[in-house]
Amino acid sequence: MLDRFITSSSVTPSALTSKMQRRQETDGRRSVVVELPLEDDGAFDLEKAVCSHGLFMMAPNRWDPLSKTLERPLRLYDDDHEHCLLVRISQSSDSPHCLLLRVFGTDSLSTLHQRSLLGQVRRMLRLSVEENKRVKEFQDICEEAKERGFGRVFRSPTLFEDMVKCMLLCNCQWSRTLTMAEALCELQLELNCPSSAACFSVADNRNQLKGVTAAESEHFTPKTPAGKESRKRAGAYGCSRNLLERLTEVEEIFVDEEKPDVSVRPAFPDGKEVVLQKSDLCQATAEVCEVSTSEPFNSDPSEDGELSFNKLGNFPSPKELAGLDESFLAKRCGLGYRAGRIIKLAKGIVEGRIQLKELEEACSNPSLSNYDKMAEQLREIDGFGPFTCANVLMCLGYYHVIPTDSETVRHLKQVHAKTSTTIKTVQTDVEKIYGKYEPFQFLAYWSEVWHFYDEWFGKLSELPHSQYKLITAANMRPKRNVKCKKLKITSAEKLGM
Repeated sequence: MLDRFITSSSVTPSALTSKMQRRQETDGRRSVVVELPLEDDGAFDLEKAVCSHGLFMMAPNRWDPLSKTLERPLRLYDDDHEHCLLVRISQSSDSPHCLLLRVFGTDSLSTLHQRSLLGQVRRMLRLSVEENKRVKEFQDICEEAKERGFGRVFRSPTLFEDMVKCMLLCNCQWSRTLTMAEALCELQLELNCPSSAACFSVADNRNQLKGVTAAESEHFTPKTPAGKESRKRAGAYGCSRNLLERLTEVEEIFVDEEKPDVSVRPAFPDGKEVVLQKSDLCQATAEVCEVSTSEPFNSDPSEDGELSFNKLGNFPSPKELAGLDESFLAKRCGLGYRAGRIIKLAKGIVEGRIQLKELEEACSNPSLSNYDKMAEQLREIDGFGPFTCANVLMCLGYYHVIPTDSETVRHLKQVHAKTSTTIKTVQTDVEKIYGKYEPFQFLAYWSEVWHFYDEWFGKLSELPHSQYKLITAANMRPKRNVKCKKLKITSAEKLGM
């Protein structure tokens, strides 16, 4: 039996749209399906909208390359409290004009819960009349992006999650960024599920872990290096299409900023740190990639409709992080110096000193004129330097500033032959190359970067999860004496060099 609801989108309140909600039984689990109509004349593609930025690879997001669905827990809010439920987002080829949102762990959704669900999904996928207009405007001036179907950049369901994840992108290798995000989601489960095997006493945390035995403290020791890493590498990197065939001889060393004289070997996707000889890497990588990643998000809905996740929870909320001890958070999630900054951010939000709702509303119609004002507000937050601010503002829809780091330098050298580019000169170089796409410089740059990743590693939306950590600049270096693989650069792009 179908239950119909008429609701107004929290993103486009003026547009009343008919939504369809129906009860389902899936493998014995209760679920509800909500239909979300699309308003872009059939041009929206879920796979391209999701798999458009590294944020889609970060926990608790889980993209299934076989079914082409996105799964993750979402908080559904009403006047009384919140429910954390697993949501699966899909787009049927038979009905491309709508998305199907399957919510597990319940057989009904209130109108408020449904509005909360739709608002978060719309935010992640940038579904709005204004966003559709901007996609078209960008593709009109960037033919290559139009051919690739690129125009949307995936983001999180909340601004807080975006802000924390942008902090996790700074001063560390991509593999560690993924590990830190996953550890935060595991911690969220431990904080909220007393039955979890990894659960701990909140009192212990607030007592700064006093009385914890050596064996217990080992459980909270991060399995990945803490702090800023630098790497010394030797060996050769090939450039054939298959990633596993390209990874031949490599040695990685990470330096802990708190113990610079101590080096450890990288952690593989199973969380184990392994010391490898050069000749062992391909075999070890192949063994890691044997893990099946085609199964849906492992979840176990409880009887009351709340969702209990196996080893992985939702991304923690400001309220869940604000009361934690900095030392505990740093050790438990391997955050290093970031722990204090994340806690300060969470406390600022909980105490009302940082108003995320007002910040997001001020950016509802991004323009060049108010960018500096928004950037200034963000820079007042501890830990928000130029790179983090630019990434957060990109998530808020400002596309005229390109967040630049060592990856940008690599891209300009490898694709645009800008061999003299350095961190100090990179901003000038990107302005010369991408300035003609104003006010969409970032979209033009990122479309090119993402296409390069697809060319080098194979289509990112089809990669198994175990290979996400291998997408690093070091693995994009060609073998010695082998010509570097480059993208085809159009004559118009050459003129901008």
